[in-house]
Amino acid sequence: MFLGTYSPRLDDKGRLILPAKYRAELAEGLVLTRGQERCLYVFSQAEFEKVHEQMRQAPISSKQARDYIRVFLSGASDEVPDKQGRVTIPQALRDYAGLERELAVIGAGSRAEVWDAGAWEAYLAEKENEFSETDEEVLPGVL
Repeated sequence: MFLGTYSPRLDDKGRLILPAKYRAELAEGLVLTRGQERCLYVFSQAEFEKVHEQMRQAPISSKQARDYIRVFLSGASDEVPDKQGRVTIPQALRDYAGLERELAVIGAGSRAEVWDAGAWEAYLAEKENEFSETDEEVLPGVL
């Protein structure tokens, strides 16, 4: 499970040093893809296969499902971290997420997310108020 918030930097070659706590899970390979809210999703290879299998269950007659799958998969890039735990983020994905030098890497359970640090701070500031007002209907049985 991916947890926590980390503040790595993107190097001049577009590489991210993965948080140490995430490296074992991602060492054999990972998939980077477009996430919602203009971040990047980072899945282990095994988790990405599960997500893809769920997508395959969507009816092909659903335009919304087709659109989502196209955007999600067309931006996907499978990568293998080097021995220092670095992974190259393709330019198209850096552009999509507006990634500059300062990043925020957050744990989101079954995936990690990569955000531009400023975008993450703005998102978090906006959503913290909503977080405190979340009721049981949003997460049944959790709160």
